[in-house]
Amino acid sequence: MLGFFRSFLKSRFGAAIALVFLGLIALAFASADITGSGFGGIAGGDRAATVGSARIGTAELTKALTNAFEQERQKSPGLTMKQFLDGGAMDGVLNEMIDRLALAEWGKKHGLVVSDRLVDSEIIKISAFQGPDGKFSQTAYDQLLTQRGLTDKDVRSDLAQGLMARQLLLPAAFGAQMPDEAVVRYASLLTEKRTGTVLTVPSLAFIPQNPPSADVVSAFYNANKARYMQPERRTIRYVVINESSLKDLAAPTEAEIANRYKLNTAVYAPSDERSITQVIVPTEAAAKALIAEVGKGGSLDAAARAKGLAASQMANQTREGLTRQTAKAVADAVFAAASGTLAAPAKSTIGWHVIKVDAVNRNPGKTLDQARPELVTMLTLEKRRAALADLAAQVEQQVDGGSGLADIAKNLGLTVSTTPPLRADGSVFGQSTEKAPAEIAPLIQAAFAMEREGEPQLAEIKAGEVFAVYDIGQLTASSPAPLDRIRDVVARDWGLDQGSAKAKVAADKILAALNKGTPVAEAVKQAGVALPAPQPVEMARQQLTAMQGQVPPALALLFAMAEGTNKRLEGPNKAGWFVISLKDIIPGEVKRADPVFAQASQEFRTVTGNEYAKGLNLAIRNDVGVERNEAAIKAVRNQLTGANAQ
Repeated sequence: MLGFFRSFLKSRFGAAIALVFLGLIALAFASADITGSGFGGIAGGDRAATVGSARIGTAELTKALTNAFEQERQKSPGLTMKQFLDGGAMDGVLNEMIDRLALAEWGKKHGLVVSDRLVDSEIIKISAFQGPDGKFSQTAYDQLLTQRGLTDKDVRSDLAQGLMARQLLLPAAFGAQMPDEAVVRYASLLTEKRTGTVLTVPSLAFIPQNPPSADVVSAFYNANKARYMQPERRTIRYVVINESSLKDLAAPTEAEIANRYKLNTAVYAPSDERSITQVIVPTEAAAKALIAEVGKGGSLDAAARAKGLAASQMANQTREGLTRQTAKAVADAVFAAASGTLAAPAKSTIGWHVIKVDAVNRNPGKTLDQARPELVTMLTLEKRRAALADLAAQVEQQVDGGSGLADIAKNLGLTVSTTPPLRADGSVFGQSTEKAPAEIAPLIQAAFAMEREGEPQLAEIKAGEVFAVYDIGQLTASSPAPLDRIRDVVARDWGLDQGSAKAKVAADKILAALNKGTPVAEAVKQAGVALPAPQPVEMARQQLTAMQGQVPPALALLFAMAEGTNKRLEGPNKAGWFVISLKDIIPGEVKRADPVFAQASQEFRTVTGNEYAKGLNLAIRNDVGVERNEAAIKAVRNQLTGANAQ
């Protein structure tokens, strides 16, 4: 239903309010990589746009575009940067950045403030910054910022802009409402019915009988290369570094074992722990009375409940721990009692404790000889981990020093492995069911962000245990498939293209006949070939809504036409054409008491509110003043697409 209203009103639903939630940081942490490389030699300086007294730099725009491109390429691995920008991404991303900055500038000018504490409260809500306990982790925050090439200032500035947008736009949209008369009029469209006819004119009915010549196929291929583009693919060369890569390590010495045992004295010393049930009462007399009740055969918990008291359990308490939580007298009483018995009543600062010792757990501890096997295992593991970390550090130095992957592998005594050509989604090119080796799956996204072959990188695959040194072995840019390999496909497409052109001519003849009032059965004869029988349609708009966005294009057009009109529509993939004839529109009726009215009214509040917010955003943008540097914007585009190198 809401989708219909959006389409009907021709509004970009939610465009303004989306600014509240959209930000570079949200994109950055949803993506696996952000390219923060700077741009040299940008025409027109490093200013892509001026917004009030602030500006958007070319490097900032580049980072936003690169990140947005990586997001889209995850959905469409074959997407190129040129295709991405040709689709309007440059204006879309830049306008979003301008709108956010304009709101921030206008708010600052008129005394609106986003405090540091408010920004802090937003940071701790971001799940990417939370540790295993679900709470904000400074370590996770610092690590992610480092990985994404961001600074704390970047994050805070972006969040502050989002919060400023929220302060300005949400009040503008709040409480908006469309008049009931307008709601009734538009909601009634949901219950209307339409009758008409859909006629299919398939391209297959007009395909030439004779196959095309080699010259025709070649010419068609050259004119339509974009239809046969193959995605970018890369081979990844890699060396996995794990504990098996280490040379023999010295075993732990006796001194190391003895020192570790000493450091863990508390672990290996004998211990005595008690699990207890306790009830706290205000006086000694009350404590003795409770003990007497338990002595008659009842449990401490039952006796406490009978007096309106609550018993609590404490498991595995040491004498020291219990002393800290209660008092020395209480701990002494507990550790003087046997398992299953009541301890003598003892007093703490909060009252008298009646305690039953539920269980006694005595640990005899371990001598150095008894603890030796586990100490040796522990120290050996630590040594191997430390040696692996040292080895990784040495490899990192070699990488930073410009050593090639082959030389690094030779120094390690390891063999370089090479994957088959891979697509960005990890599948093997030409074999979509085959995937890259699981051990290097975490490297694929980063490998597809690298700019050229033969530049090794070090990556941690499993924290502290597995590393990899890798580079791009061969990078094959997105290009059309060779004609010799797809000649049959191109010939088929040529046939469909020819058939589609002739089908269009036939559809135009049928449409012209219908517009003159010719009956459908007679108009179909204008095609000159046998066509599928016309399909009568009688449908309510509610049935269209129930399709949840999966509406056939011909039906969508039928419900957008004026009564008594005829339209032509191209089918998908050159499959043919549709001729749609709308005969009758039977209006629906909606009363204010109908549930559909209440639903429509609520949804129109949202639509109206967003239009208000969008209008305010445009007014603020005009008030602040925006100047685009088209030369710099063009230079950013050229450098992203490689046009400067041509």
